[in-house]
Amino acid sequence: QVQLIESGGGLVQAGGSLRLSCAASGRIFSNVPMAWFRQAPGKEREFVAALRWSGSRQIYAESVKGRFAISRDNAKNMMYLHMNNLRPEDTAVYYCAAKNIILPTTSLALSTTSRDYDTWGQGTQVTVSS
Repeated sequence: QVQLIESGGGLVQAGGSLRLSCAASGRIFSNVPMAWFRQAPGKEREFVAALRWSGSRQIYAESVKGRFAISRDNAKNMMYLHMNNLRPEDTAVYYCAAKNIILPTTSLALSTTSRDYDTWGQGTQVTVSS
């Protein structure tokens, strides 16, 4: 089974940058969707960005377009979230996610819904001060 571990979170001043990393172990199929989500205290988990393990298609939440960039390094089994011009409202625990359970009826379309992903990391805290 695929296992995911996030790292790179921390405390940063508004306007600063951070790069989050997601290390994946196990087999990842080339067309598998992978994503970043975040959850602020008292809030529901929300979508941030997604890609597939192959191809160039990426999708982003409107709130992070132009500021965040999702990327991957297949040779290292790593996924990244480059965060620029951070705002206090970006403060949250950030999670990486993947679809690991692939069935004949499974949709492999990129999704913004957390329930469409079945494998999650433990999360890494990002705190942005004003």
